[in-house]
Amino acid sequence: MKTPILIRRAEPADADAILRILGETYEATWKPALTAEAIERFESSAHTAAYVRERLPFFHVACIDDAVVGLLDWRDDFIDALHVSVQRQRLGIGAALLSHAEAEIAGAGHRQVRLETDTFNLQARAFYGKNGYAEIDFYPDEEWHSGFTTVLMTKAL
Repeated sequence: MKTPILIRRAEPADADAILRILGETYEATWKPALTAEAIERFESSAHTAAYVRERLPFFHVACIDDAVVGLLDWRDDFIDALHVSVQRQRLGIGAALLSHAEAEIAGAGHRQVRLETDTFNLQARAFYGKNGYAEIDFYPDEEWHSGFTTVLMTKAL
């Protein structure tokens, strides 16, 4: 029997779990692709903690057996963050979070959803492509200042 995934609005007590998941996905996905300079700049910035403090009231989390295993943040028609704990990937959590965001974004009257990933992140590009997203633009990464190329992806709702 498949364990049910509960998606709910984040609570203040979820902040540590959200930071843990963001840290896991940074270590597994972005850090191996970053230059030493970019790693130092990012890790000394405290950007992630500030982002979580600012956006926590807007996050949604995916839970299995009361454990936070994924997170989601969006503004208007743009998904800012969708992350799943590295140990829980490929269990349908990301798809559940994406479907949740799409329903909420459509319910707010938007006709499309947008998000960004990076060209090196083949796992994310494949995941979003499998879920109906098209790559529509490529431009220099502004977030990491690393030389990455950002991919803008969209899906009609």
